[in-house]
Amino acid sequence: MKILPAITTIFDWREKIEEVKSLGLEEVALFLTLVNFKERQEIFSLLKNTKIKIPFVHLRSDMVKDEIDYLIRNYRTEAFNFHTKREFPYFSDYKRYRKMIYIENVYEPLDESEIKEFAGICLDLSHLDNDRLFRPDIYKHNIEMMEKYGCGCNHISPAEKPSFLDKRGVEYTKNQHPHFLKNLSELNYLKNYPKKYFGKFAALEMENSIKEQLEARDYIINMLL
Repeated sequence: MKILPAITTIFDWREKIEEVKSLGLEEVALFLTLVNFKERQEIFSLLKNTKIKIPFVHLRSDMVKDEIDYLIRNYRTEAFNFHTKREFPYFSDYKRYRKMIYIENVYEPLDESEIKEFAGICLDLSHLDNDRLFRPDIYKHNIEMMEKYGCGCNHISPAEKPSFLDKRGVEYTKNQHPHFLKNLSELNYLKNYPKKYFGKFAALEMENSIKEQLEARDYIINMLL
């Protein structure tokens, strides 16, 4: 498993890009969660002429073929994820990339037919742990899918109470957001899950600075050794 700090795009993504450059990082993940086409072009422009690799990218449903090709060609992207089509529509050219795309467990239970159509499961471990606490039927179902099809990649966020899944539509400041790590102990839930629940890439889905994400990465590595 390779744990990747991430350029997340809910807050302060321009600052994160500058931090990635100043720290001389060689690899990051990229979450295109809240950036439109114009903003995505700005992200690509800001990363241009760097040697950065982006092995793992969270896609948006409004992306187009040229953007996917650009990521693969320029940043050596190997894996993508998106949500089930029951939550967001697939982007139009998804079929040509489906063996590189993993389906994330979010609000809806994992769909076996969908998993078979794509590369497999992107297991968001904080979502899984929230389901364990608040939605046991969905947790049981997703565990069964995980045991059957394995894990290709992961998102790692803090696990907090009350459940993030119960707070959809709420407006947050950065420091209040469920993806903002306030204390490293909010990652201790990861010890509850076996190594087979971790895939090739694990992206830190955190709104924290890159420096703080690197501290979280080291904490996770030491915890899971």
